[in-house]
Amino acid sequence: MPILPTLQEPADLRGLDEVQLAQLAVEIRDTIVQTVAITGGHLGSSLGVVELTIALHRLLESPRDHIVWDTGHQAYPHKLLTGRLERFGTLRQLDGVGGFPRRSESEHDVFDGGHAGTGLSIAEGLAEARDLRHGLERVAVVVGDAALMSGLSLEALNDIGHRRTQLLIVLNDNEMSISPTVGAFSKYLSQIKLSRTWRQGKSAYDRTVERIPVVGGTVLELSRRFRKSVVNFAQPGQLFEDLGITYIGVVPGHDLHALLETLGQALDLPGPTIVHVRTQKGRGFRPAEADQVGFHGAALPPMAVAGAGAPDARATAGQAMPTESMTDDAAPPARVAEAPVKHPNYTAVFAAELIELARVDRRIVGITAGMPTGTGMAKFQAEFPNRMFDVGIAEQHAVTMATGLAMGGLRPVVALYSTFLQRAFDQTVHDVCQNDQPVLIAVDRAGLVGEDGTSHQGMFTLPAQRQLPNLVIASPKDEQELRSLLHSALSQDHPFALHYPRDAGFGLEPVMPEVIPVGRGEVLREGRDLLFVGFGPIVARAVEASGMLEAEGWSIGVINARFARPLDRQLILDQARGKRMVVTFEESVVTGGFGSGVLELMEEARLADPAYRETAVRIVGIPGDRFVDHGSVADLRRVLRLDAPGLAAQVREALETLRAAPGRSEVTTG
Repeated sequence: MPILPTLQEPADLRGLDEVQLAQLAVEIRDTIVQTVAITGGHLGSSLGVVELTIALHRLLESPRDHIVWDTGHQAYPHKLLTGRLERFGTLRQLDGVGGFPRRSESEHDVFDGGHAGTGLSIAEGLAEARDLRHGLERVAVVVGDAALMSGLSLEALNDIGHRRTQLLIVLNDNEMSISPTVGAFSKYLSQIKLSRTWRQGKSAYDRTVERIPVVGGTVLELSRRFRKSVVNFAQPGQLFEDLGITYIGVVPGHDLHALLETLGQALDLPGPTIVHVRTQKGRGFRPAEADQVGFHGAALPPMAVAGAGAPDARATAGQAMPTESMTDDAAPPARVAEAPVKHPNYTAVFAAELIELARVDRRIVGITAGMPTGTGMAKFQAEFPNRMFDVGIAEQHAVTMATGLAMGGLRPVVALYSTFLQRAFDQTVHDVCQNDQPVLIAVDRAGLVGEDGTSHQGMFTLPAQRQLPNLVIASPKDEQELRSLLHSALSQDHPFALHYPRDAGFGLEPVMPEVIPVGRGEVLREGRDLLFVGFGPIVARAVEASGMLEAEGWSIGVINARFARPLDRQLILDQARGKRMVVTFEESVVTGGFGSGVLELMEEARLADPAYRETAVRIVGIPGDRFVDHGSVADLRRVLRLDAPGLAAQVREALETLRAAPGRSEVTTG
């Protein structure tokens, strides 16, 4: 009698003996081969982890415990064991079962993955969240040997070993061993590491030697060096041991008894443990075993199943200011003839408000990537040392780990410089946004940064983020609105990017922060002729520019948008009705940025309502055809015409263009 159709959930595996489990493995492979022959899909990799999947689901209590599949195309056996057998024939079809883990399909799918290399960061985030909540759930992650070599995986391994996070890492090695296999001796050392008697005896021995008068410490150190030398000589996983991760291996990946015994004991070990499992890609299907590359994925038409079991870009023409040190936490150099800043900058205001919020909400945790001082998170760390994660210069890991922390019920705040956040674009897309997790990305140094030059200007992040589903993007007009937007970000349940500049604030008196509804802008001034719509602190310069132009006879309305995504569509349309021109302002590249969003909105309105057909749109920001070199922020804004006089001048030029072409609603960008 077939076993697979009788299983309703993974817990049913615990009622089967090892003979039945072996039969189940055959049935799973047959189902995968027959289905992929019709639908296409990832064949070889899934066939190789059948026994491993059975063992993990028999030992762990999913969904209370978490099994993270790093390389999601290995998850076909997992799907079959978690209630999707009846729908498995719809694999990768419209409205059918997905080819990767999808939380919308099953509570047993921990993470919407698709890219290799993300699993370790997700798993660490889940485990750290568990520990902060004093939870009891166990966390396991399956990562392939190729994915283990990705930069993100290495970043995560470094951090996991440093923090001694308790979790099980299963290294699915289906190509070649990371280190040469040493046979029985390797197996012997693995058994020793699994032995509770040996672990307790080792600690007792250390304590005994330490008690020896005078020379005890020396003897202990010599003993530890000797033990380490033995492991160095014989242990193929010494790299992991040196990182602080217990290594066990190599375990035969198609021996259910060995997997159950080894993984079962490994789950009880303290700290992080990696179990090195050797599997065969395409196991159980001879064509896939013979051609592991060709049968990694089987594409349509159905396979045969017979026998199946940049240009030079300088923005400044004047003399450049001295470049700052590349150490990002360093203070900026003194500037000649420039008055010292008296008001707290946006970073300081952000950090202070975050600390106040974290005193009330214990779910709030902080993350940064080697820049705790520059982002203000050092103050958060001093206040909440157990709730702060500095992962080193590893922005990708910071963002993906934050996703895991959010999945674990926490409210992670990732504070990164805008320019370095670019390194984690893929993780923002596929980890944070695809999984729609409430991760707050604090985008420090948004806009022009100054003396650090082309590599540090925070001018590209906004256009990159604006295309991402589920992501809310906001920026305040001043430092007090920053506090309110921080409250707004932490009171909603979606990814949130909060952009703020390096600048000093305006010295405004503190006010009680409020939760601003997502997508809600505000009208600062009413006007008849023109409408200014600004995003971020440039709004203050737009207001100043509107005053200059009003002195010349123009009546100008001003909107503080607050949000680049979603836009306050109705507010903008209501204020734009009947205006001669709408002008947008942002300290970011104009290509695909905030102004482009307003332009798209106005184009939609033109098609639907004749009242907008004569309204021109001018986008004012940083030109997208060049990098911006170094110089003081004030000088750069002057050269780029992003100071108040420069904004007014650009509006005058746009109005002259309209006068030269009467009757045309010309759309211009700059």
